[in-house]
Amino acid sequence: MLHPSYTDLMAVVNSDVEEGEHPVVQSRYSIVMATSKRARQIIAGDEPLVEAADKKPLSIAVEELYNGKVKIVGDDE
Repeated sequence: MLHPSYTDLMAVVNSDVEEGEHPVVQSRYSIVMATSKRARQIIAGDEPLVEAADKKPLSIAVEELYNGKVKIVGDDE
């Protein structure tokens, strides 16, 4: 099971959205795409932005997103 949950990740990513604006992330698919892209960057050699003792790249990417170290931006940004 994934911890934090998709719902928790979506809440964190959309926490900066002001009332009346469209949320940055509206589906699980967006979370999956963002974390998989970041995991591929880590595999390619990017330094993890959180403590990474014996963790898999996808787990690191999820933790980075949850802790606000990585942001998801919309297509227009």
